[in-house]
Amino acid sequence: MIPEHLKRFQEPIPVLDHGYIMLVDVMGDDDSVVQAARVSYAKGTKKTNDDRSLLRYLMRSRHTSPFEQARIKLEVKLPIFVERQWVRHRMASLNEVSARYSVLPEEFYIPDSEVVRAQSTSNKQGRDGHLPEDDVVAYQTELRRSCSEAYRAYERALESGVARELARCVLPVNIYTAKVWSSDLHNLFHFLSLRMDPHAQLEIRSYANAIAEVVKEWVPWCWEAFEDYRLNGMYLTRFEVEGLRSVLQVLAEQVPDWSFDRVVEEVLRGSGLPLPKEGKKASREVTELQAKVSRLLGGPA
Repeated sequence: MIPEHLKRFQEPIPVLDHGYIMLVDVMGDDDSVVQAARVSYAKGTKKTNDDRSLLRYLMRSRHTSPFEQARIKLEVKLPIFVERQWVRHRMASLNEVSARYSVLPEEFYIPDSEVVRAQSTSNKQGRDGHLPEDDVVAYQTELRRSCSEAYRAYERALESGVARELARCVLPVNIYTAKVWSSDLHNLFHFLSLRMDPHAQLEIRSYANAIAEVVKEWVPWCWEAFEDYRLNGMYLTRFEVEGLRSVLQVLAEQVPDWSFDRVVEEVLRGSGLPLPKEGKKASREVTELQAKVSRLLGGPA
């Protein structure tokens, strides 16, 4: 059953020109993830702030299985070329409209003028840079014309008795399809981390951003942790770690008044995390950051 505060998402959220996402169902919430991690505790045995801290620890430490205990189901209407990107995320379940059984409506994705760009010179699969307005209008006009001609050919094939599974061959990949798609929260976060990234194609990024608005209200604590540690975080390679280590060691060894402990303190201060109060135990997250900086400086972990 969909909670009351999420029922507004049962109405279509528009995406692109004819597309949308719509919430069909959810299973679980923040508490489901917490209880999956605390299988030995009964509900209500931990304080609220402990639950939030646990969720953040799970996300930060990449303990992913508890997040699989919450699940979401969406109805999505999208261009076929976007679906071809989306379906590459295999850890989900879906059922798509079949043009073998159904006649597809005459709905095609026509990009708005502001998103029609030139081929990127630095990214072989992306767009970048503005085009002359005349070229943009010419492209849109030609796209509309070719889509209309393709759909007329589709209709003629159907009218002449050609099987639907063959008649659809004339349709371009910007025609709209629809599906029901469900995913557990762990794999949904993986999808969103990739498809909300600025390098993702604008069209699928638009769908990911719309889904994010639902997820923020469905599992607000999980979303907060996801934003802090996945969406706005990064993983470092061995070479990147070595580069940072060399810089921090210079600071610790050569800058006047910058001792080992001073470097650790300044990194912590710049992180925005709350500094431990005198006589008080530091939070686990602060302790973890101190240990990481210590390792970078060649000190004890």
